[in-house]
Amino acid sequence: MAIKPAYIKKTGHLLMEQYPNAFGPDFEHNKEVVNELTNIESKGVRNRVAGYITRKVNAQIPA
Repeated sequence: MAIKPAYIKKTGHLLMEQYPNAFGPDFEHNKEVVNELTNIESKGVRNRVAGYITRKVNAQIPA
């Protein structure tokens, strides 16, 4: 597993703290939410942040 850059983690943590109920286990939904809540212009960076958040949310859901 690759180590995520610090700005991906930092942005993900900030968004999850400020908007705890905005994110869910669906990547496509999280991608749209990240797009609305931030001014990230790079599609790749937006997708990485959304993917990081999705992994964190899915890890919190009991199996």
